[in-house]
Amino acid sequence: MSIGAISEGAASRSATRRHHLLTFFIALVFALMLYPAKVHAQIIGKLAVSIPFQFHAGNAKLPPGNYIIHMLDDSDLKVMEITSADGSTSALFEVQNAEANSTPGKSELIFNKYGNRYFLAKVFDEGNPSGSAVAKSSYEKRVGQATKEAEAHIQAHRGGQQGN
Repeated sequence: MSIGAISEGAASRSATRRHHLLTFFIALVFALMLYPAKVHAQIIGKLAVSIPFQFHAGNAKLPPGNYIIHMLDDSDLKVMEITSADGSTSALFEVQNAEANSTPGKSELIFNKYGNRYFLAKVFDEGNPSGSAVAKSSYEKRVGQATKEAEAHIQAHRGGQQGN
């Protein structure tokens, strides 16, 4: 074999590999367009809520009152903060994606209720079936084993505005 024939064979294999890679890339882009990944749930801006009972958010126990809740910046949509309207009390808690059974007509917080204890469980923004589920604390898990669970829904309002 001559050196020219070897060079032509190597060039041909290289061109074939590039063609296969290009074909694979085009197929991948097409598949991603057909089956888009789910967007991570995110509460846009702040939600204002009046909570009429003592409750737990993550590992924190909070008194009844008016609160502002929002996604913590730079947390990769995994940490939310709830702060009392006067700024005297706040708590951080971990969240994960959650899906509502139907698209909520109003923004709302959903609490798990065990006897007379309330635990923040989910947060949904108006018009978006994707929301955030609060990770259960070890305390909630213990209480949940001993008591039957119910839910309480509390309506939230956009950007600190009360009403509607």
